[in-house]
Amino acid sequence: MGRWEPNARERLAEAALQLYGEQGYERTTVAQIARQAGLTERTFFRHYADKREVLFAGSPLQDLFVTAVAQAPPAAPLPDVLGAGLEAAATLFAGRHAYVLRRQAVVAAHAELRERELIKLATLVAALAEALRGRGLPEPTATLAAEAAVAVFKVGFARWITAAEETDMVPLLRELLDELGRITAST
Repeated sequence: MGRWEPNARERLAEAALQLYGEQGYERTTVAQIARQAGLTERTFFRHYADKREVLFAGSPLQDLFVTAVAQAPPAAPLPDVLGAGLEAAATLFAGRHAYVLRRQAVVAAHAELRERELIKLATLVAALAEALRGRGLPEPTATLAAEAAVAVFKVGFARWITAAEETDMVPLLRELLDELGRITAST
């Protein structure tokens, strides 16, 4: 493929994931990723800060989650607001089960990448808490709700990736959110 062809970002991400799977994260270089994608290192660095960011680039998960929470109807109860965020986040994974499994295998195999994932999730919690405060939730309610929503997402994601085949993540997340409601109501 020539450098001028579209989808450079996606081509780089796919090339990186392929190489990480074949030869390991540590042994894969930016030059190899760029070459595999048919691009230059300069193009790589236009899209990603480093080879880790190929797996964590941008914040589509955070953007989807936070936007849905912020735009939920003003009178919506908190579980519905969080549910809207969880549903929006789930759309990112629809039709991508095989890719997510490959990505998760690479992340799970490397402490540096697991740490980066935890940082991204902490950033998501902070952004969600801010969105909830913007909806008028006081502290510590906003932070507790954000932490709970991300916990629901993490448990749901873990269950989703271990499924034998791709399923719709939304019902799974809704079920877990309902379970959280039952847990908190019974205490």
